[in-house]
Amino acid sequence: MTPQNKVSTVKNRNTYVAFFQEIGSLDFMDTGGKGANLGELSGIKGIKVPEGFCVTTKAYKKAIENNQELNSLLDELAGFKAEDRRNISDISAKIRAAIESIPIAKDIIEEIVVCLSKFEEKDAFAVRSSATAEDLPAASFAGQQDTYLNIIGKDIILKHVSKCWASLFTERAVIYRLQNGFDHRKVHLAVVIQKMVFPQAAGILFTADPLTGNRKVLSIDASFGLGEAMVSGLVNADLYKVYDDRVIDKKISAKKMAIHALKDGGTEEQEIEPELQYSQAMTDEQILHLATIGRKIEGHFGRAQDIEWCLAEDTFYIVQSRPITTLYPVPEVNDQENHVYVSVGHQQMMTDAMKPLGISLWQLTAARPMYKAGGRLFVDITGSLASATGRKTVIEVMGEHDPLIKDALLTIIARGDFIKQIPGDQEEVNPIQSNTGKSSADILSQTADDPVIVSELIQRSEASLTVLKYDIQTKSGPDLFDFILEDGQLSKRQLFDPQNMSAIMASIAACSWINENMKKWLGEKNAADTIAQSAPNNITSEMGLELLDVADVLRPYPAVIRYLQQVKDELLLNDLAQFDGGKQVQDAIYTYLDKYGMRCAGEIDITQTRWSEKPAILIPMILSNIQNFKPGAHNQKFEQGRHQALKKEEELLDRLKQLPDGEQKARETKQMISLLRNFAGYREYPKYSIVNRFFVYKQALLKEAEKLVQAGIIHEKQDIYYLTFQELHEVVRTHKLDYQLISKAKEEYRLFGKLTPPRVITSEGEIISGTYKRENLPEGAIAGLAVSSGFIEGRARVILHMEDANLEDGDILVTSFTDPGWTALFVSIKGLVTEVGGLMTHGAVIAREYGIPAVVGVENATRLIKDGQRIRVNGTDGYIEILL
Repeated sequence: MTPQNKVSTVKNRNTYVAFFQEIGSLDFMDTGGKGANLGELSGIKGIKVPEGFCVTTKAYKKAIENNQELNSLLDELAGFKAEDRRNISDISAKIRAAIESIPIAKDIIEEIVVCLSKFEEKDAFAVRSSATAEDLPAASFAGQQDTYLNIIGKDIILKHVSKCWASLFTERAVIYRLQNGFDHRKVHLAVVIQKMVFPQAAGILFTADPLTGNRKVLSIDASFGLGEAMVSGLVNADLYKVYDDRVIDKKISAKKMAIHALKDGGTEEQEIEPELQYSQAMTDEQILHLATIGRKIEGHFGRAQDIEWCLAEDTFYIVQSRPITTLYPVPEVNDQENHVYVSVGHQQMMTDAMKPLGISLWQLTAARPMYKAGGRLFVDITGSLASATGRKTVIEVMGEHDPLIKDALLTIIARGDFIKQIPGDQEEVNPIQSNTGKSSADILSQTADDPVIVSELIQRSEASLTVLKYDIQTKSGPDLFDFILEDGQLSKRQLFDPQNMSAIMASIAACSWINENMKKWLGEKNAADTIAQSAPNNITSEMGLELLDVADVLRPYPAVIRYLQQVKDELLLNDLAQFDGGKQVQDAIYTYLDKYGMRCAGEIDITQTRWSEKPAILIPMILSNIQNFKPGAHNQKFEQGRHQALKKEEELLDRLKQLPDGEQKARETKQMISLLRNFAGYREYPKYSIVNRFFVYKQALLKEAEKLVQAGIIHEKQDIYYLTFQELHEVVRTHKLDYQLISKAKEEYRLFGKLTPPRVITSEGEIISGTYKRENLPEGAIAGLAVSSGFIEGRARVILHMEDANLEDGDILVTSFTDPGWTALFVSIKGLVTEVGGLMTHGAVIAREYGIPAVVGVENATRLIKDGQRIRVNGTDGYIEILL
């Protein structure tokens, strides 16, 4: 829905003030976000806004211009980061004092006085700050500047105008701007002077539930008196929820205090009579009336709103409306039916925002439709949830990826009425136990246990990639795009070839069978974890181990090591030849990049920088390997894992043979262990193959980008990352581009990067959060999913970006997610904790391969665990304890 913006008259006035009736939402640079929104609200028919006017940013600019003391302080402030709180506090206090000491110019005073003459002399006003970076669609800045209530008299009002100007430099406002990338000098301040309303009740209305994101639920906070009591935390407000014109929930709080205006100006706290403290601040009829007003305002602005309201003499007054900036966008569909969407990023272990080219390429080559929202991809599983069979299957599959997704889906199913059920398919959902209940014969019937199968699949994939690299060289212009689409469909058919899918699923089924039956027969948890160590043909674990080999080549050459220690953002491999041993190191790095150079962190996004594009990314890890490992560590670590796996197999089989029917149990287990070891490694290969193909596409598209740069159509090659595949195709075809398309995409990507994507979201915008239902955890323990057995204590290293890693032997990696690009770090760690993941996602598979205790799916792990803390990871039972 498009906002119905008022036509502005402010820009046509050469004055320092403007009444609300003259202001629209397009005037935020003159009147600040708050002033512009109040002007827009005043033009909506049927919405009552207390009268008032704005002292525009033109007045603020005039007040501070050419002030040498202020400019000097601003120069000093520009050198600080958000973490420099003590310095920020000192400088911002000096700036505020400097601004308050500046006399207001005579012509500004005259215009304010003329506006005040339109009111009664005894009228009281709210004097409110309104910054140009405030109440915007992408940044609310709510509460960063100051508001003064019940101000009476011209001189006092003028004094508070200066106070508002100064409040642009409150410590909290300065830090907020630093955190959000706003230049202090480019943010200006207007002042709203608005006639006071003396309400019986006041509060905030959210036209979407701010906790769940549900766009159909309105949430109302209400308390007696002025809303300041609620905002300042003096009282717990009532909370009302409205859905489909019904009050669906009410929480009545004890409201012991209220803030009321004083006759001569200012405010005071007053106790509420005991008999009224637990009464509703509003009647149900008033709640529904306010909800109607909220929907009207939301419809005008075209998006969910955070609305400040007052109730005086049974009339609602709106004193502010701003966009809710924290809501996660909803995937768009063309119907009004209910839908349930699951995050692709949580399954692919990459929850960062993606650029448009990366998103669109995944959409075009995916096996099923994908929907974008907030720079991420989601799949619509509504159809699967509509039948009992589909529900069982989808929950089983999702449970393997992420148990919190599974729990969220069970929450939706339990509601019973959100998803329409297919007639005749109403049987109750059976308890889901992933891959349980299958006999060894059932599993073996689906996959022949022959290790040659994996070798043949790998050879077939590599042959296909060789053909692609050759054929794509002959394609350019629009033909290239048709070729990529065609090859993407070929790749999809290869991925879903029955033999390929059987090979992928074989180890998953065998792993589940082993864990289920060893627990039942021997009382042993997660027995498959040890058996999976050092499985053959795991391209991702080999990638980490082979980086140890590169370290071994580098190790004997101190001059090369010293050179590489100085490398920052760019590594010129050709420069290595000048050093003793440089040619050998150069060849080793090139050999590694030939095989793995298409990988990187966040690799599902084609636009992410690959190792071959920036080899310097690998240097800290190679140097760390020299420090943390002795020569020959690759073979030693692999053989150690293989020995532990064989030892575990012998132990299990010996114990099984002592049981009733022991020989049969041992024989079946032997078959499942063989299946697991033969196919576990291949689980990682299809992703490697896809990323390989995508890198070939990327290199070809960047050649087209070079032509566009030479033709002056784009500024730099990387601009194409902010176009979808279809948009780029059109630009290459027509050689025409509206550059606003790229500018808008860049800004959206920046904003999306700040959002936390949900695992599960509905078409109503509701975010469904799953939980771990666990008992008997140690006090203070943080729960997650056990995916790789064992116990380890060590130093937590909280790392959000792989290139920032500085690991020592024995460290425990704590991060948001780990896709294959992170594997190079795994050889150096002794434990793993991630916020995203499931039993069969990347981090879990490689942790088991390397024998690293791991707990994944730990909500907010990177915030709950501090870098440098000593922690204990229990990868058997799935929890973390903070020790120091």
